[in-house]
Amino acid sequence: MDTPKRTITKAVIWNLIGLATMAIVGLIATGSLAVGGAMALVNAALGLSMYFVYERIWNRVSWGRNV
Repeated sequence: MDTPKRTITKAVIWNLIGLATMAIVGLIATGSLAVGGAMALVNAALGLSMYFVYERIWNRVSWGRNV
């Protein structure tokens, strides 16, 4: 079972990857670094929150674990 600290660390790293990806996609789609960056920040904030909740819920599910 992951600790909350491990879960948040994983979530932050994953969201940094997503932030960079979304900023590039936003830049390509809009031609604006400011708009692309804003889109990326909103996406990262929502993604971080949802990923943390998702991981904490799955930590309570024993299905599929080798005990």
